[in-house]
Amino acid sequence: MSWRTVVISSGAKLDYQMGYLVVRGMETTKIFLNEIGTLVIESTAVSFTAALMCELTKKKVKVIFCDERRNPSSELIPYYGSHDTSEKIRSQIAWTEENKKAVWTEIVTEKIRKQRDFLRELDKNESELLDGYISEIQFADESNREGHAAKVYFNALFGKDFTRTTDIPINAALNYGYSIVLSSFTREVVSNGYITQLGLFHDNMFNQFNLASDLMEPFRILVDKVVYDMQLSSFEHEQKMELVNILNSEVKIGSRTEYVANAVKIYCKSIFDALNDEDVSLIKFYDFL
Repeated sequence: MSWRTVVISSGAKLDYQMGYLVVRGMETTKIFLNEIGTLVIESTAVSFTAALMCELTKKKVKVIFCDERRNPSSELIPYYGSHDTSEKIRSQIAWTEENKKAVWTEIVTEKIRKQRDFLRELDKNESELLDGYISEIQFADESNREGHAAKVYFNALFGKDFTRTTDIPINAALNYGYSIVLSSFTREVVSNGYITQLGLFHDNMFNQFNLASDLMEPFRILVDKVVYDMQLSSFEHEQKMELVNILNSEVKIGSRTEYVANAVKIYCKSIFDALNDEDVSLIKFYDFL
């Protein structure tokens, strides 16, 4: 079972050898490929062999490439993630608007519920306002309770003057963490044979990850919790590694405790079941431990 998140943060040559990722830098390190769930290439001074890239694709390892500022900029996505991809795509295209809106309503409600629970954990009075938004959610969130909740939520966490558009360490950390989580969802969408561009709510023609952007919404709070605890004055390598490690933290889903990376798999599978069977009761959301 893949569970490791591997980060290459300095110059190295990566190649494949008898089932192992071989990292050749100041020292040579071998990591069993079947254990790797996510590989983050944080340095631009890293070279790959084509053989390794092919094996990473076969094993469905999520590979994230960072730019010269060590921020996620791209990822490796296979053309085919499932043996029945063509059938899955046909079913995805056939999902009805009513069904997609029903699933989106559940996702948005759960996202606001998670935000409320986090504010309650911090003894923030704004949690009561989010409670009201949950009761006011309409089908497909036509009244945009999600947007209203986001403003209240972020202002409660980071202050009344905070906005998501300013160039400050908090936003840099949030964006970095969201990118890591989004990549995990993109991997699951592709692994299950679906197209990432065709979303439920998100439909930006320039966003190739619309579906993953939809599905990840309730998991954003995991990033928010870590960033809030950081009390950031700057955003450096150490903080980035904390955010990467979110995928290795634990949550409860169903009756079991799972790593976040595994919870993403379980949750995504339940969403696809709900869409294909037109039954939102099949959706499995996680809980904080």
